[in-house]
Amino acid sequence: MGRIGVYIERYTINRSAEMGALMRLSQVAPRLGHQVDYLFRPDIYKIPQYDALFIRALTDPMNLSYVAARTAELNGVRVVDDPDSIFICCDKINMYRHLVSAGVPVPKTVFLTESDLTRDRAAKLLKTIGSPLVLKAPNSSFSLYVEKVETPAEFLKIGHRFLRRADCLVAQCFIKSEFDWRVGVLAGEPLFVCQYLIPKRRWKVLTYLDNNRFITGPIKGIELGKANPRLLDAAVQAGAAIGKGLYGIDLKQVDDEFVVIEVNDNPTISAGEEDQKAPHVYERIIRYLMGEWG
Repeated sequence: MGRIGVYIERYTINRSAEMGALMRLSQVAPRLGHQVDYLFRPDIYKIPQYDALFIRALTDPMNLSYVAARTAELNGVRVVDDPDSIFICCDKINMYRHLVSAGVPVPKTVFLTESDLTRDRAAKLLKTIGSPLVLKAPNSSFSLYVEKVETPAEFLKIGHRFLRRADCLVAQCFIKSEFDWRVGVLAGEPLFVCQYLIPKRRWKVLTYLDNNRFITGPIKGIELGKANPRLLDAAVQAGAAIGKGLYGIDLKQVDDEFVVIEVNDNPTISAGEEDQKAPHVYERIIRYLMGEWG
């Protein structure tokens, strides 16, 4: 019997769908002959006692989840997410450089510094990349600090606001769509496919409102066998550009082609959502963590 530690934070279990996924994981593990324990912050010292660690908390090099990942790695414990994947994916500029170097198709993308925040530069980018364009802070997540701009004035206002938390920005071509593709990739193979539908009168999957409220669209699962092979190929190529772990690849479809918008380490897996058409997700994760697959 192998022992798997699942590192979580209190907020991980606040959402019933995420808690449901954790329960499914803990139900599948015994059937495969393994044990699952849930670890919180005070339990980090226990990580070396386990055969594998599965992180289900927000990852960032400044978070304790990264300490958990490093602790596992230093003690020879197989870990998802691994520290290198966290380090790359939590910095969009680093992530895009890996994708471009590997020849992964991405939207037209430009990196900007404070010296680029001029009205002339804004007008030129809106003309060459296209209007509107999307500005992103490199350390953003869950659609925070990702905004669409259509004029030089908007470009300057949002750009200066984002530079309060970063030294560089990402400017990217805007691709209009009704949904984002999300492909889960584990150990270089597709794990699940779904569509994140964009709410009406919105342009991105998740939009934050006042009073800590947000608007998000429904999720539609797609069977792996029915997914476009080009979609799967683009996702696998993107995952390989980062590492060999577990990734959530966001893609847009442009006619018959697919471009990678982002690679997420620590992708969301919620009961009844990402696993809709992929009930095998939990078994494959457990087998990967225990070195039985991948």
